[in-house]
Amino acid sequence: MIISDNLKMYVKKLRSSNLRPTKQRLKICQYLFDRDKTFHFTVETLNKKINKNRATKVSLATIYNTVEAFTNAGYLKEILTSKNKSYYDTNIKSHHHFYDEGSKELTDIHYSQIKLSKVPTPPKGKKIKNLEVVIRIQK
Repeated sequence: MIISDNLKMYVKKLRSSNLRPTKQRLKICQYLFDRDKTFHFTVETLNKKINKNRATKVSLATIYNTVEAFTNAGYLKEILTSKNKSYYDTNIKSHHHFYDEGSKELTDIHYSQIKLSKVPTPPKGKKIKNLEVVIRIQK
């Protein structure tokens, strides 16, 4: 049964993120992972979407903590668009982004569309974990 398989997946993601599978967290999982397409969001927009016309409310703190735990576990990707603004991406594969400063929207750029000719050598004892580019655009 599909619902049962999804529920098992949500519980597994929550437990591997060191979170208990509560009704509120399962609701967050359903919103984030029960989709055909990946998407970008902020915690604030996720809060509005999850709590819109819902009987069971999810606190903003629970949403923040769950998103942070999923990001740390590798189920979500954080994209910093400014010093104090984070977006999150359900597409965890390596890729780049356009960030529209007017509409505040992110658009995926396939990893192969950007060619980097030279990347600096990391400091001694360190290695590059990932390299992703955010290109800011405007009208």
